[in-house]
Amino acid sequence: MTTTTLPDAGTAYERKPATYNATLTQVGRGTPMGELLRRYWHPIGVSADASEVPRKVRVLGEDLILFRDGQGRPGLLYPHCAHRGTSLYYGRVEGGGIRCCYHGWLFDVQGHCTDQPCEPQGGLSRDRIRQPWYPVEERYGLIFAYMGPPDRKPVLPRYAALEDLAEGEFIEANDQSIGGGGPQIIPCNWLQHFENVVDPFHVVILHSSFSGTQFVPQMGVMPEVAFDYTDAGVSATAVRRLDDGKTLRRVGEAALPTLRVIPSPRLAHYGTVESLGWVLPIDDTSFRIYTAGRVRREGDIARSRSRMNGKLWEELTEAEHQRMPGDYEAQVSQGPIAWHSEENLTTSDRGLVLLRRMFKQQLDVVAAGGDPVGVNFDRDAPPIVFAAGNFLE
Repeated sequence: MTTTTLPDAGTAYERKPATYNATLTQVGRGTPMGELLRRYWHPIGVSADASEVPRKVRVLGEDLILFRDGQGRPGLLYPHCAHRGTSLYYGRVEGGGIRCCYHGWLFDVQGHCTDQPCEPQGGLSRDRIRQPWYPVEERYGLIFAYMGPPDRKPVLPRYAALEDLAEGEFIEANDQSIGGGGPQIIPCNWLQHFENVVDPFHVVILHSSFSGTQFVPQMGVMPEVAFDYTDAGVSATAVRRLDDGKTLRRVGEAALPTLRVIPSPRLAHYGTVESLGWVLPIDDTSFRIYTAGRVRREGDIARSRSRMNGKLWEELTEAEHQRMPGDYEAQVSQGPIAWHSEENLTTSDRGLVLLRRMFKQQLDVVAAGGDPVGVNFDRDAPPIVFAAGNFLE
């Protein structure tokens, strides 16, 4: 009797070369997503980051220099001096701007060259020189930059969640990437985290049944979830039926360009959200998160960082990271840029499908010469209102 052995099927040898969606992930100037993101304001630091000491910042794949002149004005300039390319990181900040260390050319916060000390009369042609620069504004303890076409610059938005403070409240800004589950700089593509904002199902598995209760026991209840479009993004409404007969309705929103509007998973507050987070793409393979929120004590936002075994992320051993992974481990382990060709999306992924679809729609709008959702040119426009929050019913 002859036995026929069938060949193995589905082995890794048969795996096709993987690809990622460059249109949605790449953020450099000239790329589709890079041009869309450049139509919005982005936080590039907390207010204290702009000082008399020049600071290197990397935003949307561009290296820049942030400083604050002697008149208190923040400036954001291209790093290489318009004279002969020396980095302004080594410059000296003065009352009128930043002076290059090589030949002393002085640039104000809008890139005007106001002095060339090695030239007769301080440079007779200095008015023809302009150091590339970007507009910056301060709000909510953060420094925001607009890096898009000058003729399409919108107003810097205000947000209802951070306005009309109650007695004893103040706005605190934080640069520790709260919500990222790891260090300040997270080494993977920004979209891997931003899509997580509208993925409430992972809370039940990753943050509850798999790694233990990372937040509160109620987060371990499998929710009924509805996804929908908002005026400028996607919302995820997760309804949990609790053992005491009450219902916890938790609404999160991902709003363009990169706003994470997420209520506290620790249920420290019921009602609409009291803080906002901005996911800042540093480049294609790294990002960070800036947060601003209403607090009553200095340091309240920093104290909201997750702990496992009573430890912060950077205090955990490698064995603890493996045993109790969080958002950082789940997202960074997808790779520097996730291989989208290898995904097998299901019904629970509807939120990220809607978000990708909305991004693609806005990419088309910008490519056609239009303005994307969420931008406003009216300085008297009311603050933007979000529906996100925790609601016990």
